[in-house]
Amino acid sequence: MNYRSLGNTGLMVSEIGLGCEGFAEENCAMTKKLFDIAEAHGVNYFDLYASNPAVRHAVGEALKGRREKFFIQSHICSIWQNGQYKRTRRLAEVEAGFEEMLGLLQTDYLDVGMIHYCDALSDWEEIVQGGVLGYARRLKAEGRIRHIGLSSHNPQVALAAVESGAIEVLMFSVNPCYDLQPASEDVEELWAAKNYEGTLTNMDTDREKLYETCQRLGVGITVMKCFGGGDLLDAKLSPAGAALTANQCIHYALSRPAVAVVLAGAHSPEQLLQSVAYEDATDEERDYALALASFPRINWTGHCMYCSHCAPCPQKIDIAYVTKFLNLSLAQQQVPETVREHYAALPHHAGECVKCGICETRCPFGVAIRENMERAEEVFGL
Repeated sequence: MNYRSLGNTGLMVSEIGLGCEGFAEENCAMTKKLFDIAEAHGVNYFDLYASNPAVRHAVGEALKGRREKFFIQSHICSIWQNGQYKRTRRLAEVEAGFEEMLGLLQTDYLDVGMIHYCDALSDWEEIVQGGVLGYARRLKAEGRIRHIGLSSHNPQVALAAVESGAIEVLMFSVNPCYDLQPASEDVEELWAAKNYEGTLTNMDTDREKLYETCQRLGVGITVMKCFGGGDLLDAKLSPAGAALTANQCIHYALSRPAVAVVLAGAHSPEQLLQSVAYEDATDEERDYALALASFPRINWTGHCMYCSHCAPCPQKIDIAYVTKFLNLSLAQQQVPETVREHYAALPHHAGECVKCGICETRCPFGVAIRENMERAEEVFGL
């Protein structure tokens, strides 16, 4: 298992994490099975948005004797009321739900306390002004949550939260179809068939800015909906009109700036093992670029996807990394110090490009790589 830094939190997390979608299967007996597989394969991070007390109790039981082996990302503001899930911003309900959660999980703290499901700017304002954020900060000061997070499907809302400096971790929906969709307060728009009619071109600019800002500010991204609820794995259901493999979906998400862990939902041991198998997949099995370039309803012409199909460079320049650092700087209209340092640490720089153009013949998306290398040399001076 490979491990990544979760932003500036100091946590080193497995790049494959565990989603909680399957925990309720077999009357919650599936929970322990999934945690056993996770532990055996080095998975050390999981998400728990579900508020069902039976599920939370099952997780607490599954963690007995190995709490220290897992980082818990669990959601405040997600409560169980009158036998069903409820999202709330009422402080009394949030506080009671948090205390019940810790009791059921049989732990004294959460590693990441995730403020649950914020997809509207008005909702973010309520979180800030209505006491929820203040409560999360108090819990952090008390050591009952170690880091504050927010889950969202809306890049504009997520960006506002990230730029506020209030959150350290963002849980966000990342896959190559959702990345084409503009911001909306209605999460259903992400998978509405009408939004994929005709041909879509290139990543939504709000989403691109969000990922780059998270990278710049050190906010770690934990990925939900990597498989689009499974739709991306089925050609008949995929909004793109063609299917991707699990390895391709995971690799796409892990290639985005600031992403630390993909939370793979699993309804069976076999599904979790399929996601964990990404760690042993070949470069060819992970490669999403040729698949994306062939999608009948999506066109990424001219847009670098950081897929590294341009490699190898005869000058040994890591073109994908140079382009990523260039885009981070251009998005901010300045060169952040951390980006400059990371660029300088590369063994080879854009200024070494001899303009041979071999890279451009390999790029599935028609990116003007030589122009990008010239721009990077201007921006970074190397």
